[in-house]
Amino acid sequence: MEQRMAKGGERLVLAGDPVIEVCLRRSAQTRRLSLRVSQLDGRVTLSMPKKLKLQAAEEFLAEKADWVRGHLSARPRELDPCLGSMVPVEGRDRLIVPGPGRLVALTPDGGLQVAPNRPVAPQVAGFLKALARERLAEACDRYAHRLGRPYGRLTLRDTRSRWGSCTSSGNLMFSWRLAMAPPEVLDYVAAHEVAHLQEMNHSEAFWQVVEGLCPDYRAQRRWLHSAGTDLHMIRFPS
Repeated sequence: MEQRMAKGGERLVLAGDPVIEVCLRRSAQTRRLSLRVSQLDGRVTLSMPKKLKLQAAEEFLAEKADWVRGHLSARPRELDPCLGSMVPVEGRDRLIVPGPGRLVALTPDGGLQVAPNRPVAPQVAGFLKALARERLAEACDRYAHRLGRPYGRLTLRDTRSRWGSCTSSGNLMFSWRLAMAPPEVLDYVAAHEVAHLQEMNHSEAFWQVVEGLCPDYRAQRRWLHSAGTDLHMIRFPS
């Protein structure tokens, strides 16, 4: 088995078709060998005790080769938005269709209209970002007013590890991919982060604030856990 050094640490290479690079993570806190396949980006990570010999990690990876390939093949397929493909907007799949001008807009018959002579993915991303900002600003304003706690800046990013965050200074950050989720899911994430303006933790008191703002938050959390990964399978230019 081949070993490589790459930016960010050691890599092991699992031979086959296709070749799979495995990130090697050594830690003094790790007691046993373990493998993880990220459902977000397909990255394979092998964690191992810091002083364990590399040969043990190579043998472990070879034994788990079928497990790794099985998990990678089970990941949802990534989608590049293009004319004729579907993209979710507020929880509803929309067919991307050519329009007469440069304006990106929803059509009455369930389509998403884009300019046919320009790259499609950046147009769709721009539309989703504008929609996310509009919907999140409205929801955050509403919830902050109910709590009587104003927030600072509202920023959008394409985050992988979290759907939103709240800083100690009251600034809110959200993933603009929430524009693809059902409206009630976006509303829950807004309520969750605004609740941190009052409780900067995840204590019982915090969840009581969330429930006061969004009584059905549990259903929306379940949706994010079960279907949220699919929103990251749609590829947009950085």
